[in-house]
Amino acid sequence: MFNFPAFDHLLKFLALAILLKFVHRLLNYTNNWPPGPRGLPIIGNILQLQRLPWFIFTEWKARYGPIMSLNLAGQPMIILNTHKAAIDLLNSRSRIYSDRPRLIMAAEILAGGMNVAAMSYNDRWRRMRRAVHDSLNIGAAEKYRPLQEIEAVRLVNNLLHDPDNWDSHFKRSAASTVLGTAYGWDPIEPKDDPIVERINGITHRSVRAALPGAYLVEIFPVMNHLPTWMAKWKREGLEWFRKDTELFKGFLSDVRKRIAAGNSKPCLASSILENQSKFKLTNKESAWLAGIMFAAGSETTSSALSVFVLAMSLYPDVMREAQTKIDEVVGRDRLPNFEDYDKLPYIHAMVKEVLRWRPVTPLGLPRCAAESDWYEGYYIPKGALVISNVWAMNRDPDVYPDYDEFRPSRFLDASGKVNEKFSDVMPLGHVTFGFGRRICPGMHLGNQSLFMDIACILWALNIDQATDSQGNPIVPSKDDCVDEGIVVKPAQFPCRFTARSKDAIAVLEHAKGDGKPSQF
Repeated sequence: MFNFPAFDHLLKFLALAILLKFVHRLLNYTNNWPPGPRGLPIIGNILQLQRLPWFIFTEWKARYGPIMSLNLAGQPMIILNTHKAAIDLLNSRSRIYSDRPRLIMAAEILAGGMNVAAMSYNDRWRRMRRAVHDSLNIGAAEKYRPLQEIEAVRLVNNLLHDPDNWDSHFKRSAASTVLGTAYGWDPIEPKDDPIVERINGITHRSVRAALPGAYLVEIFPVMNHLPTWMAKWKREGLEWFRKDTELFKGFLSDVRKRIAAGNSKPCLASSILENQSKFKLTNKESAWLAGIMFAAGSETTSSALSVFVLAMSLYPDVMREAQTKIDEVVGRDRLPNFEDYDKLPYIHAMVKEVLRWRPVTPLGLPRCAAESDWYEGYYIPKGALVISNVWAMNRDPDVYPDYDEFRPSRFLDASGKVNEKFSDVMPLGHVTFGFGRRICPGMHLGNQSLFMDIACILWALNIDQATDSQGNPIVPSKDDCVDEGIVVKPAQFPCRFTARSKDAIAVLEHAKGDGKPSQF
């Protein structure tokens, strides 16, 4: 057998590090932590969180209250179950609670510290975040409306002609919209699917790498100092970062060439390039900023549309009400457009209810306490993971007495307009976009896309439950879902998309013919 003295010393060092780390965490455990369920020795509560933890956290809320704690093999985790707790900490004390936990493989190696969503709360994050906000704030988002109108027409046409593959149409439509927003691309076709899969792969690798236990280096950071020849995981991760960086740089270079030629469309990448010196961004930071925004927006939008279809299948009366409101404003001679944006409060309320009823990010992204803190008599140690239980907050019975029902009218006032003062602690009516300095920067863009997609779908199509071979309706489950790591969506179910009228088909064909990419 070969003998490697240096490797033997490394193993002893790692064993000592494991012991010291465990003893350190054990000694720092305090009875002043928020209450929580009892765990097992050493591993704590890990085995209690194997699947769909937002359901578990919400059940525990009744026993342990608005803030509770877990022990994940010595790593403290704080769960915020109420709007008040989340706002008091994530908003009012955002200086302490805007950081992310360190993810060596997912954030540092695979993304080179360039993934703004997973990045530590540092100067780079602030520069990149300001650039995104400048490009996607509520005013800037309006310049993407022509693109969103065209994509909505394409989506409805695909649903009409190939209804069985509705989930795939949602994915392609969301990807096309976000790529158009990020890079000014023309609407994508099936031939572009490999490119979309390539970009989605970046997100999927990061999510898998961030899962607890995926890489030992997250538990023992000293392993990050291993040379690449000794660490296959590190070698492969760095190679992916190189490839992904080249991909994003290539996309950004194409936009730069279009700007120079004078034929650039409004897009996030062009805005970043035009303001690169203002925000002091390097070429690599600019490339990753535009690229990662696609990954953040595509899956969330398509998943939210799946929630919408689930709701329409289960609540046909709500669908008929929405269609009546659309017809009153739009008529039957044309499709909805953004000139109708302020005239369709019921559709705005429906978007809010889609995001509230089944939030596609039920636990948001974890924060990390930058320093020790006290809240309501409880001690929150420095380095604790802080999770906002969006699922529980969006279903708080004190705010939504019938929280499990899909009822858009809850967001309307007596005059039928959107109630802008629905809740003092929730100006949006839900908390799906997050809190504080880490709130989703693309929320205005996402709201616009969902509004236009939903309005156009309901103008043109009916959504009904599918039937089995005996003609019995196939009722989809409210709770069956697919957990893809960060984004959660309803489990696939059959349903029927049918044209509301023959005139709708003719109008769609005309709109599709007019909706040429050169028009935006």
